[in-house]
Amino acid sequence: MERFFKLKERNTTVKTEFIAGMTTFFAMVYILMVNANMFADPFGDGSNPLGVSYGAIYIATAISAVVGTILAGLLANLPLAQASGMGLNAFFVYTVCIGFGLSYANALVLILIEGLVFIFLTVTGLRKKIFDSLPDAVRKAIPSGIGLFITFLGLQNAGIVVSDSSTCVDLASFNLLNRSWGDIMPMIVTFFTFLAIVIMSHKKVKGAVFIGILGGMGLYYLLGFTVSGFYEQMNIQLVSPFEAFGEFFDQSLFKVFTDGFDFSAYTKVHGSANLILTIVTTALAFCMVDMFDTLGTLYAACERAGLMDKNGEPLNMSKGMLSDAIATTVGAICGTSTVTTFSEVNAGVAAGGRTGLTSVFCGILFFVAMFLSPIAQLIPSCATAAALIYVGLLMISAVTNIEWNNFKIAVPAFLTMVIMPLTYNISYGIAFGLLSYIVISVFCGDFKKIKISSWVIAFLFIAMLLLTH
Repeated sequence: MERFFKLKERNTTVKTEFIAGMTTFFAMVYILMVNANMFADPFGDGSNPLGVSYGAIYIATAISAVVGTILAGLLANLPLAQASGMGLNAFFVYTVCIGFGLSYANALVLILIEGLVFIFLTVTGLRKKIFDSLPDAVRKAIPSGIGLFITFLGLQNAGIVVSDSSTCVDLASFNLLNRSWGDIMPMIVTFFTFLAIVIMSHKKVKGAVFIGILGGMGLYYLLGFTVSGFYEQMNIQLVSPFEAFGEFFDQSLFKVFTDGFDFSAYTKVHGSANLILTIVTTALAFCMVDMFDTLGTLYAACERAGLMDKNGEPLNMSKGMLSDAIATTVGAICGTSTVTTFSEVNAGVAAGGRTGLTSVFCGILFFVAMFLSPIAQLIPSCATAAALIYVGLLMISAVTNIEWNNFKIAVPAFLTMVIMPLTYNISYGIAFGLLSYIVISVFCGDFKKIKISSWVIAFLFIAMLLLTH
């Protein structure tokens, strides 16, 4: 273990690595519940438009997290952890499936393509070059735009923001004279759960998001005693954890191969040309966002842990990215959205994690969590919605890195940010940000600064906007 993970060389111990792995796990284990809830009940009303159960996605998310996290530890020897990425899962569910009309299995094909392409780009060393092709203004704005998008989804899932025929959206009514306490109570739970997570994070409580979700669940069931007929309607049943595995084998595993390549339902409505452009541009958007997530987290975590080489790049960077690419491919086969490196790994690094042993311990805990799905299903959507809002808060902080006093940077960044939540589409935000950057650069005399790859990507987005939407 010492020789493989280089514990002494990196000034750490097995005990420290275990504590760091446990810290990382509790900081990001919320993704198992949030991801499963988003796929199985995206609108919080039990409608299940994707036709896949909570248990199936819970297991798929856990397996891909185990594979990606342990792979990062054994292959790259870095204290990283991976799972289905926030923002990317929302893009998968709300934009690709519900918005575009692709089936759950069809959308998994895009994730499979992304994973295979990433493996190729990582092995050939082209991945980082593509990362550098987008203008800096758009790259910096993408996390903030996704943060707004996730926050919007969280508020909707909690029922706090509702649709309105005249203004499109509105604040839900809290008026006890017009609505029942049973309708208002979950919204209050979301609000106070969110505040609890914020307060615990400020006090540097490890696993604040996870603890907050559990606290929100407790508050929800406690307040349930104040709602007439609450527990009669709940019909709570604890089932065997292996029932979720059965749903996983039946509904998720290998669906990308058995049903994914049948696009006949989509082409019957939209046509083959539309399908091709949708696949290319959507897969491109998945690739771009995943690339920024992974590289950004990789640099931040490794710099904080002192794991940078003499060129100022993370140690074993290509192996770290390869583990991400392989995990994404495995995730598509299992039935979940893009797997990416979580920024929560910084919590583990702060706890002393310096080697891949941190990742191995974290991966083992994710494996154990696979058998806790019956308990996880008891967590209400109002509690997981609070986690969405908090993650959105963390991601929007990237706006501080944008030069708002420089309009050549501010305008593309602004459009990237606001288009994402207002259109329920991450790719549209990237498209408008990139196109505005090119137009402004051309007319401001910066034509030569525009990279050829940026022109190619812009052309694909123009084709998408003109021919598919």
